[in-house]
Amino acid sequence: MPVTVDARGLACPQPVILVKKTIEENEEVTVFVDNDTAVENIRRLAAKAACKFSVTENAGTWEITLKRTRAAVQLPEGANAREDEMSAIVVSGKETGPLVVILSDNRMGRGDDALGDILIRSFIHTLLQLKPLPATIICYNAGVKLAARDSAVLDDLQQLEKAGADILVCGTCVNYFGLGDQVAVGHISNMYDIAETMAGAARLVRP
Repeated sequence: MPVTVDARGLACPQPVILVKKTIEENEEVTVFVDNDTAVENIRRLAAKAACKFSVTENAGTWEITLKRTRAAVQLPEGANAREDEMSAIVVSGKETGPLVVILSDNRMGRGDDALGDILIRSFIHTLLQLKPLPATIICYNAGVKLAARDSAVLDDLQQLEKAGADILVCGTCVNYFGLGDQVAVGHISNMYDIAETMAGAARLVRP
């Protein structure tokens, strides 16, 4: 019997995260979603996980069935598990090594600020699903605001830190924004440490 996942009403990337976890533990999964973006995200997941994919739509609800045809494809160590919400720079001459994520703003992309807030929350939450997790997360410029006590992503950053990610928060930037007593995750760092970490990375990811 297929396992059922009801992902209606969930914002991206929650539907695909739920389905990924479920299909890793089950041979067949039936998913209900209420938007075509979730359908396409799950379609791509099915292709990566070597699953048969079928979908039907009725009155604004999509019923998706995924059935594994063989063992899921394992990405190489250090490979990027998501490609649609981040850009990655592979440092020349380095095929393996730490993944470093750079957060230089408290929003993602340019254009509408409200949309940028939504996207950065989604991006950071998605980092928890990467294998391996980022070795280091660097916050500088307005990105240090993400590490403040009132940050909407504080819980996710704390989970990433608990899981082993080293979070460097630019001290100059903290002072500039007057956040000296508000940093609630990671540790205050300096430009030397930041530059050294970036120079030693195999992959730099900047949303």
